[in-house]
Amino acid sequence: MRSRSVLLDLDGTLVDSRPGIIASCSAALRALGRDPDDAPEITIGPPLEDILRTLLAAYGDDRIDQAAVAYREHYGQAGLLGSELYSGIGAAIEDMRRAGLRIYLATSKRQVFAQRILQNLNLAVHFDGIYGSMPGGSLDHKPELLAHILSDQNISAAHSLMVGDRRHDIVGAHAVEMRSVGVLWGYGSRDELETAGADQLVERPADLARAVLSILNR
Repeated sequence: MRSRSVLLDLDGTLVDSRPGIIASCSAALRALGRDPDDAPEITIGPPLEDILRTLLAAYGDDRIDQAAVAYREHYGQAGLLGSELYSGIGAAIEDMRRAGLRIYLATSKRQVFAQRILQNLNLAVHFDGIYGSMPGGSLDHKPELLAHILSDQNISAAHSLMVGDRRHDIVGAHAVEMRSVGVLWGYGSRDELETAGADQLVERPADLARAVLSILNR
């Protein structure tokens, strides 16, 4: 039987990264002379440049590249350490591994940061590959990233599944003809994930492995 694979988003799916992301966004705004207290609410999930574009628009500022540099400097030093593993996720990953699935990380976060987060949480050993965005803007968006992973690992879209908490994950999966699972403990709402067309929704990390295996075994 052909190998089955599950691709997992990071922020809002495996870890609650909001505290570190907010702290690094605030540091980026201060570096540009802006008061973070005047910023709109930060939406977790889109690529970093999209988040910063929305924040800076509130100030009439378009220095997105400068903000991204400041953000990543702070995030690499302190922000990424604020990521906390959702309760039950470690066990879910172990269950998927025991079932014989190949497991890949698929995040719009910089790959080097994602690697450090998984290592810090003692999860990296469970992954067959860790994929994220690269310097220069390549692989920032989910359709491009997922297509790259499928090609790089010679994965069949029909025998794989994307798991994420935002519409970007679901839309990205459908763009490369993969099925998708939306998780409800992250940053996206039920309505967002249903509207995006998630094949199934999961309410608790304890149910994730069962849902993934059920879909992949169809």
